Amino acid sequence: MFRSTLVAALGLAAALSATVAAAGDAPLLTVVGPSGVQTYDLPALEAFPMAEFQTSTIWTKGSTRFQGVPLKTLLDAARISQGSVVAKAINDYAVEIPVAEVTADYPIVAYRMDGQVMSVRDKGPLWVIYPFDADPALQTEVTYSRSIWQLDRLAAGQ
Repeated sequence: MFRSTLVAALGLAAALSATVAAAGDAPLLTVVGPSGVQTYDLPALEAFPMAEFQTSTIWTKGSTRFQGVPLKTLLDAARISQGSVVAKAINDYAVEIPVAEVTADYPIVAYRMDGQVMSVRDKGPLWVIYPFDADPALQTEVTYSRSIWQLDRLAAGQ
């Protein structure tokens, strides 16, 4: 039942995104939660308080500066406070992130890398990213797998 509900919610979000995009306002992110369906373009994401950190990753060279919105901020806005959140990319790759493991500081939904808006080619336009250098406990396969790039949808899980 959870899976069919999630698939329906993500389908609704995709349909809504297509409708909004057809009207000329292409959202970068659709969030489905108890508060309904919310869509965000870059200016809407930038209107939230910005989080920023510098870290190395297994996908980039050297240390990279990321700027974005704390995932917790987006979850709070959608009233997602328990269970998990399913993060889905434009290629339909999906991961589950336990809400209890989301902190006020990380992960962030990054929209800039080294000060530049990210293109799809550069893992953008949105990337769930953790400050891997800040804590060796974040340097795990589980955390790496949750660092989903080309993010375009979030939905409340179980």
